Amino acid sequence: MPHYVYIETVGCQMNVLDSEMVVASLRQHGYQLVDSVDQADTILFNTCSVRQHAEDKIYSALGQLRRHKQRYPEKIIGVLGCMAQKDQRLIFERAPYVDLVVGPGQLQQTAELIEQARAGGGRQLAVSLGRRDGPVEQIRRSHETFDPLRDPTMRPTPFQAYLRIQIGCDKFCTYCVVPMTRGPEQGRPPEDILAEARLLADQGCKEITLLGQTVNSYRYHSGGRTTRLADLLVALHDIAGIQRLKFVTNYPQDMTAELLQTVRGLPRCSRYLHVPLQSGSNRILRSMKRGYTVEDYREMMARIREFLPGAAVSSDFIVGFCGETEDEFQQSMQMVRECRFKSSFVFKYSERPGTKAAELLPDDVPEDVKRRRNQELLALQDAVSEEDNQQFLGRTVEVLVEGPSRAAEKRGEDGDGLQLTGRTMCDRIVVFPGTRRLVGEILPVTIYDCTAHTLIGEVAAAQAGPELVGLSTPLPLAGKA
Repeated sequence: MPHYVYIETVGCQMNVLDSEMVVASLRQHGYQLVDSVDQADTILFNTCSVRQHAEDKIYSALGQLRRHKQRYPEKIIGVLGCMAQKDQRLIFERAPYVDLVVGPGQLQQTAELIEQARAGGGRQLAVSLGRRDGPVEQIRRSHETFDPLRDPTMRPTPFQAYLRIQIGCDKFCTYCVVPMTRGPEQGRPPEDILAEARLLADQGCKEITLLGQTVNSYRYHSGGRTTRLADLLVALHDIAGIQRLKFVTNYPQDMTAELLQTVRGLPRCSRYLHVPLQSGSNRILRSMKRGYTVEDYREMMARIREFLPGAAVSSDFIVGFCGETEDEFQQSMQMVRECRFKSSFVFKYSERPGTKAAELLPDDVPEDVKRRRNQELLALQDAVSEEDNQQFLGRTVEVLVEGPSRAAEKRGEDGDGLQLTGRTMCDRIVVFPGTRRLVGEILPVTIYDCTAHTLIGEVAAAQAGPELVGLSTPLPLAGKA
């Protein structure tokens, strides 16, 4: 008898990949994926603990299932991922009808734990050791995340996939729970990464994004040899079928000249780098224990501009961190003006239990001040992004077509003139008219308009196939990006 699973994913790309792995594993045990709680006999939440809002969202969703579980007691409810590792038995206390709690390092056990719960085995708890709960190697093993199983249907598109090369983190930034929820930093063996990349290529993937908490810190030592991210990129670059390589998220101190030179020499490597700054104040960076100064970050940006001129760089910022003054916030604003990031993810500081900031530093910036700073920094970034996007007007860019745009799907569009969306090699979003037959292709698109977040264009006239003729009148070409 088949089982039916519904899974909701909150958080980063790592979580999206973890959900793909879980579903792939469950399919081997006869499960079918469904898109609603009502259809499912197994309901899973893959969770995030980086901010309180993400946890609140999951606890709210669990609360809404209380009556559902009372009506259908045979249904299994599970909490997976970072919040499971962080809160553990607290989840059972807050939601007694939850059947299993599974940390990121135990996701390969999910199918077995579900069956034990379904067979009347009671609540199932499977989590990793804490950072001080045993020998280092034992702790490492308890946090290992399984990767071999893949499920193309769980990806954002069938031709784009995430590939984990590193798990865990040893940076211990004072605001961050990741070293506790994901465990010690460890790189996967390069031969495993290459084998998985070949599998993804065989499944039709054209673009692979390498994932790591600090992906450019990747190291793997074996047989007297050390493999670094630059070595991996060279090895991955020639896999047949893979046309684009990306890697996120980067750590400023490990953005070396060697890595940048390697990217420059590999035409399939995206000219896009996500490198969080977090604050423009050296005092705040020290308080965050980020391990670099504003001056270090400026030097890194200079290296990027030297080796990869025209590359797009995006960043992360936390506003309202403990003790942040108005002047220190303005220093963050200045760094956005100076670095001209393609985009920035801006977050209000959220105190996380178990971190050094929560233990030692008062969360003393008022919520209304955090909210104002968040809005001001986002507004500045949007202005910078729109100004820089204007440089693409009249130019032709290579776009990997991802599918109909959100607006087109919302409007129920189809047929000729369907608004499609895709990304350039520097990760800029492009929308343009076309047909579903173009999804998955890499096409030249001429840009004629833009917003802060989107380039607007048309398939270049010289490249347009019969299905595109007459959809729109492209602008004259004025160079190629």
